[in-house]
Amino acid sequence: MVNHTIDSPSAEDALPEISLRDTEAAFVEILPVIAPHDRIAVDTEADSLHCYFEKLCLIQISVPGSDMLVDPLADFSLTPLWEALRGKEIVFHGADYDLRLLRRTGCPRIPRIFDTMLGARLCGYKEFSYAALLKLFFGLEIGKASQKANWARRPLSPQMVAYAVNDTRHLLKVAELVEADLVKLGRRAWLDQMCERAIRSAELDKEIDPDQVWRISGSGTLRGRAAAIFRELWRWREEEAKKVDRPTFHIMNSEMMIHAAEKFDRGDRVEIAHLRGSREHHFYEAAKRGQALPQSEWPQFIRAERIRPTQEQLSEIENFKKRRDKVAVEFQIDPSLIAPKATLEGLAFRPEETLAKLLPWQREVMGL
Repeated sequence: MVNHTIDSPSAEDALPEISLRDTEAAFVEILPVIAPHDRIAVDTEADSLHCYFEKLCLIQISVPGSDMLVDPLADFSLTPLWEALRGKEIVFHGADYDLRLLRRTGCPRIPRIFDTMLGARLCGYKEFSYAALLKLFFGLEIGKASQKANWARRPLSPQMVAYAVNDTRHLLKVAELVEADLVKLGRRAWLDQMCERAIRSAELDKEIDPDQVWRISGSGTLRGRAAAIFRELWRWREEEAKKVDRPTFHIMNSEMMIHAAEKFDRGDRVEIAHLRGSREHHFYEAAKRGQALPQSEWPQFIRAERIRPTQEQLSEIENFKKRRDKVAVEFQIDPSLIAPKATLEGLAFRPEETLAKLLPWQREVMGL
């Protein structure tokens, strides 16, 4: 890491009073504030911990001298904001989630980003969370009390407002410092390539196999009719969560559901104390559906065929690993940034396909 000499915010800096832009009149006031700046700090908050249907609940925006909070839940269009951000470089810390959330809310493709987390990792920082960078650069301690708050609630508490504002208030200064290190280390282009890949990745929705989506952590031990019962209970829980727009664990936790499936399979009595009324009725109906399914309709567990590497391939993987680790030590960065384990195996099993997926800087440092 390179030493810097730039003005740092003091830990005692007073956080100015920030109001939530929750009317169209207040919202449009931020547009001319954003306009003169080419680099904009952005963060988002969602309600995924408190609702079934995830939605964007807050947009934090900072430019030099101004911190702004926009309420996406208010009754006005965000289109003017998307237009105001067009052509700007947007600074995120860990961009993937924010990009996906903004895209689902109607934000067009953001062509230029600067991800401070990726940049910090490319510089070799051992700790690269936003809180760690603020402490490292400025000696600032940022509270985490609102990290799991319900951001869909209104009004926002003063504590939540302060937490939200701090997510972007210092982000531009962090980006300046990280960028200075990248330039001095000759790795600025590396970050550009990784940010471009992050943008492309966020435009793709992960495909979920409807026949596999119910196979959650812990359910892999279930077999036969027990698995069929559990699958029906999982479907019951999804429907109940959708009805009330609550997270599935608010309906029933997974461990309880797995144990219930096992008991139903054995013919044991199953009593769930917190279930009442129609929800309880639908729970037992789901279990009966699973119990009644013929064996031909029980879930099948087919082991994925393992590719057994040849001795030559094992040697190739080991050679790629040694080469990667040597480069990682030389550049003092995490080896997985250069090529994770799956990539090393891909280079041995599917070299052309894997090479095409590597970024230019990764191929260069690996001599590929």
